[in-house]
Amino acid sequence: MRYVVVVADMKVGKNGDMLVTHALGSCLGLMVYDPEAQVGGLLHAMLPLSRINPEKAAANPFMFVDTGVPELFKKVYDLGGQKKRMIAKAAGCGRPLGNDELFKIGERNYTVLKKLLWKNNILLDAEDVGGAASRTVHFDLSTGQIIISSNGVKRDL
Repeated sequence: MRYVVVVADMKVGKNGDMLVTHALGSCLGLMVYDPEAQVGGLLHAMLPLSRINPEKAAANPFMFVDTGVPELFKKVYDLGGQKKRMIAKAAGCGRPLGNDELFKIGERNYTVLKKLLWKNNILLDAEDVGGAASRTVHFDLSTGQIIISSNGVKRDL
């Protein structure tokens, strides 16, 4: 099955599934995968910290990096994924409006992600973050392959 992950959303799946998200600018795209269980998930989080709107975070934890990342891992664990085998990759966290962007949402999303992963003893295996270009992610849960498309160019992550 092919699942599209919209902004402030998350999907998990298993062997045979394809997860896709579009228009990663300042948003975080986090992909986690257990190659042995062949399960994984994709989070498309908008904002770094849920404390700016706890009600929205309670209604949709995937809107925020600090609440969405733990939920992503929990859902993948529920499918049989194990932390010790988990591969984590990130995309997005850019500056779509250029270096003069006032709130630096992309940089802050990336900082919150790195702190969360560090506290939980998880390292990113690969990343395609920063810059001004928007990204589309195709995540094949049969193989764990992640293809990033940006400005007409496709590359493996």
